[in-house]
Formats: sequence, structure tokens, C-alpha cells
Amino acid sequence: MSNEEVAERLRRLSGWAAIEGKLSKVFAFDDFMGAVDFVNRVAAVAESQGHHPDLQVSWGRVVVTLTTHSAGGLTSNDFELAALIDQV
Repeated sequence: MSNEEVAERLRRLSGWAAIEGKLSKVFAFDDFMGAVDFVNRVAAVAESQGHHPDLQVSWGRVVVTLTTHSAGGLTSNDFELAALIDQV
């Protein structure tokens, strides 16, 4: 995916950043269990899409990172999953 395509698709998302071939967004929660609940819901969406993000969980915070390892960077699958995660 070209830099122009990444920039265009990134404009359609809120709060996501594209850095070094990865999409990333920080989600904030009131407590640890809120973060864990979010991770479980993201896991269900990811599994249904057959595309799985990296998830970093800490107290009241989840960092979601998307990339397509087999493509060596971002693909439409990453942007589609990012949009679905925003709906969780």
C-alpha cells in the first residue's frame, strides 16, 4: 500500500496513527476491567475477521496495533479491522 493510500484511508479513521507500516491507537478506560472487557470484545471481532491485532493491556489503557505480517506492512484488512474496532 502506497503512502498516499495509507494517508487517504487514515483520514477515514479517528485517532489512529500510521507509523512504520503499522496502525496504532490508544484506548482509555476507567479501570483495568474496562480495558480487559474491551480486549475480549476486540478479540471476538478479530477472530470473526481472521485478522488479529497486537494488544498491549495496562491499567485503564489498551494499545491496539495492526499490520499484515505476510504483506510486510499495511493492507486494506488493517484499515477494515481498525474501523470495526472503533465500533466496539
